[in-house]
Amino acid sequence: MGGAVRAWAREEWGPLHGVVRERLRERRWRAIPMTLAAVCLTAVLQYVQNQSWGYRFVQDIGSVRAEDPLWLALLRTPLSLFVPALDLPVWGALAQILLVFGIAELCLGRWRTLVIAYVVTLAGTLYARLGIALGPDSPLGLPASDARVVDTGPSAAVVGLAVYVCWRHRAWCTGALVIALMVVECVVEPNLAGKEHLAAIAAALALCAVTALRHRGGPGRFGAPATKS
Repeated sequence: MGGAVRAWAREEWGPLHGVVRERLRERRWRAIPMTLAAVCLTAVLQYVQNQSWGYRFVQDIGSVRAEDPLWLALLRTPLSLFVPALDLPVWGALAQILLVFGIAELCLGRWRTLVIAYVVTLAGTLYARLGIALGPDSPLGLPASDARVVDTGPSAAVVGLAVYVCWRHRAWCTGALVIALMVVECVVEPNLAGKEHLAAIAAALALCAVTALRHRGGPGRFGAPATKS
């Protein structure tokens, strides 16, 4: 039994573990400068938004709501990746960013990681507007009151990156587990955040499909380490 579990673990996480270990052995913490900067930025924004003098400032530069003009939402979306939710413990957001962004930066490179994080976050932002337009009577709809709710912050990017990295390195069960947990979250608590997570997953899967089509026929493409950036 133990041998079967170890064999499954090697097959599931072996390629991913190999890339992460190699990159960290080569450069240690210098291999993830973008991730470390993201963790520091998130911590700073959390501190500032919890001060009486800083809450409005952070809201103005990095909080996105569906009621905002689209141009303003698009302008704020890049920074919204690093504004943690006020009602959740900040250490959870910091741990998620360090783990998932760090693995993604090691496996994909910093610029691809940032692009994927932005695309999946933007998918959640745009879904919120579509859902409110559809209304609560639609299976994909949202109540009008959600227009005033702040978007998910870093969690949509974390979920989308996790799905993409799992696909890239053939960690099928782990990727399926992430998706299943987000579906369960949405069923148990059908709020804006849960549905934005599903929108982020849909965007990540679309990126997976586009990548597969671009590199179809390339031998060993997906398991290879990312080029350094």
